[in-house]
Amino acid sequence: MSSIFGHKIKVSVFGQSHSDAIGVTVDGLPAGEVIDPAALRAFTARRAPGQGAYSTTRREPDLPEFLSGVLEREDGMLVTCGAPLTAIIRNTNTRSSDYAKLKDCPRPGHADYTAEVRYGGYQDVRGGGHFSGRLTAPLCVAGGICLQILARRGITVGAHIYSVGDVQDVPYSELIDSPELLHKTASGFPVLSEDAGEKMLALIEECRKDCDSIGGIVECAAIGLPAGIGSPMFDGVENRLAQVLFGIPAVKGVEFGAGFGASRLRGSENNDGYYMDGTAVKTRTNRAGGILGGITSGAPVLFRVAFKPTPSIFREQQTVSLSGGCDTPLVIEGRHDPCIVPRAVPVVEAVAATVLLDMILEA
Repeated sequence: MSSIFGHKIKVSVFGQSHSDAIGVTVDGLPAGEVIDPAALRAFTARRAPGQGAYSTTRREPDLPEFLSGVLEREDGMLVTCGAPLTAIIRNTNTRSSDYAKLKDCPRPGHADYTAEVRYGGYQDVRGGGHFSGRLTAPLCVAGGICLQILARRGITVGAHIYSVGDVQDVPYSELIDSPELLHKTASGFPVLSEDAGEKMLALIEECRKDCDSIGGIVECAAIGLPAGIGSPMFDGVENRLAQVLFGIPAVKGVEFGAGFGASRLRGSENNDGYYMDGTAVKTRTNRAGGILGGITSGAPVLFRVAFKPTPSIFREQQTVSLSGGCDTPLVIEGRHDPCIVPRAVPVVEAVAATVLLDMILEA
């Protein structure tokens, strides 16, 4: 399985949803970087399950245990020592029996069938195995560390729920320049508009009561990146971000800046005109999303990520029995999110921080 990404910083995610533990190894972090464990725990807690009616009832503390790569100071802070950093998160609340029949009767919209074909029946079906959103927890450990390193370099990454179904939040401005705005969503339900948040929660609850699920979009921005990061063609900022963002389970689309909306504009509407601000070159608009030719322009990097509805719903669905070679109805058991978008917000931040730090260290 391809579970490794990165160039200067290589990130390897391991484990399965119901294995003893899941974890991450991060190789290439500079030595001497301070990690605030309390801030890291607060970040990973934003992704943790069991936070409300919009989340699965599975409860996991998601506390990272560091096996290597860090030393503890007298003040409780951790410091990277240059060796590969490995952290695990123990799985403590599994119910594997809920998934017993899914090896024979794959869930519509899930990777059960494709995994069966690809791995010849040897894959771990419990909780979705290595295909589960549970594997985003160690991603948040790696990303939470990278967020702290970026912050010391004057770079801030943040995200919010852009939409759930047809309910939309207030979008970030094209030239967002306020770290406070980004971190307004650091706790609670991650939206900028309380009114939009209430409508989203109502829609998610409606879907939950209807034994259904709903998808949505996460919007993310990175502020403070200098111009000149990235490369043209196949190793650009969009390329590298998209590759890892599509590794987040349920992601079905990524757009930068004006995205698909740019296809409806004229060049005179889409182009970001330049002007001099002292000795700095700037733009008054940012429809490019801070990236031109795969290289950062100095404007905020701005992108959106689309998530499909959770495929594990409690309505009766139609599937097949692989052993019987026949059609069969399926009623899914277990604990599943009616909407994964709220818990995906810190995951998108984590991926963005990890990829951007990797590219900064390459520059």
